[in-house]
Amino acid sequence: MAVDKSGHISFNLLQHHRSHAQALLFYAFDVIVCRGKSLISTPLEKRRALINDVFADLGKNASPVCLSEALDATPADLIRVAKEVGFEGIVAKRKTSLYEPGKRTGAWLKYRINKGQEFVIGGYVPDTPFDSIIVGYCQDGKLLYAAKVRNGFVPNTRREVAARLKDLQIDACPFANLPKRKRTQWALTREEKKNCVWVKPELVVQIEFGEWTPDGHLRHSKFVGLREDKDPREVLREQ
Repeated sequence: MAVDKSGHISFNLLQHHRSHAQALLFYAFDVIVCRGKSLISTPLEKRRALINDVFADLGKNASPVCLSEALDATPADLIRVAKEVGFEGIVAKRKTSLYEPGKRTGAWLKYRINKGQEFVIGGYVPDTPFDSIIVGYCQDGKLLYAAKVRNGFVPNTRREVAARLKDLQIDACPFANLPKRKRTQWALTREEKKNCVWVKPELVVQIEFGEWTPDGHLRHSKFVGLREDKDPREVLREQ
């Protein structure tokens, strides 16, 4: 993981680790081989005891290699702190669980913590009926690009959104800040723009996402649903 100057986790710093090596930290939370012995069939609580012993032998010297401590807290408290610090989520494991690579037994659970807000659809990438929608928000009377959203659709909602977009098609791109430079995978370049279908920015949708990138794009965005109660002109970037 990478930590910025304010102490928050930064995916952007992790992507640019070559120039920000001082921000990188490695947190050990489990061990499957210790001193040449496989621990795959050893319960988690015993594996954790062994890794604690390893770190005790290393001493308390400052190091980019750290031990992920066990916490005595309720799930609600963990989720609250994870949101405050900026974690993407938390993982819960049974103390007696074994390490079972490639299997989903239910002994380990991941709880993802997402942000979310409304966005306006300004276009889409066509397919059958579309590959992804292109969304943005209003600022100073302009529509600014935020993301291409591909995930979260089921067949019924995809057909419903496609039907609503069909009557809104226009020739000109409604986004004031396109195309983007290809600095990240969430940008929309001049070449990609050629394949887009533009629509009047009238349809509002609810989107979940991991975080805003420094370039003002959404990372790990997902469609949640249509919003009939929101005026598209009132859709701003939330802080």
